[in-house]
Amino acid sequence: MLKLENLSVHYGAIEALKNLSLEVHKGEIVSLIGANGAGKTTTLRTISGLERKTSGSILFQGEDLSKVSSSAIVKKGISHIPEGRRIFPKMSVEENLELGAITRKDKAQVQKDFEKAYLLFPRLLERKHQIAGTLSGGEQQMLAIARGLLSKPQLLILDEPSMGLAPIIVHEIFEIIKNINEEGTTILLVEQNANLALKISKRSYIIKTGTVETEGFSKDLLAMDEIRKAYLGG
Repeated sequence: MLKLENLSVHYGAIEALKNLSLEVHKGEIVSLIGANGAGKTTTLRTISGLERKTSGSILFQGEDLSKVSSSAIVKKGISHIPEGRRIFPKMSVEENLELGAITRKDKAQVQKDFEKAYLLFPRLLERKHQIAGTLSGGEQQMLAIARGLLSKPQLLILDEPSMGLAPIIVHEIFEIIKNINEEGTTILLVEQNANLALKISKRSYIIKTGTVETEGFSKDLLAMDEIRKAYLGG
């Protein structure tokens, strides 16, 4: 579904990504793991058109996205939930969700997807008229994910969905992510909690200084001593 080949990205003289290659197959959850500054968020932002590559290729469903605008990338089926959630705090929950579907023309199906979102996130239904900025951190994360789903993505990109959330809320969010995947949405996940990321994903890539250091099935990486010592606390 998604294939990055020898992707390099520069910020001025700084090489943020260096010949990075990875693949995400339809139906998978794939996680990217690495220390702060390793290039994880840059990878996601480049896929979704928010950063431009220096070299290499980004293929989605066989099409090169290198010169496609970020808004057109959404229409092609990629939805990016950024780090920090980035909801519209002065708008209501429902207005935020409406913006998620702004590129769609299938109004009848949009209404059904609204209902589906509220079933997936019943707390948002209770707060549909509430100003989004007054929601708790967990509720804002739910809103960000629900808004992303309303663009009807084939690939959902999640950047640090557990950041700043209480453990019980993190567990709830990750159960929802699993449900979304089981219903047919492919997921590319960046997550600071490497243990959670490895447990929820089928395959993982360990990124170090802008390139892939290790890759494999997540269950195999979980069992590797060097991975446990570096990312899982021993």
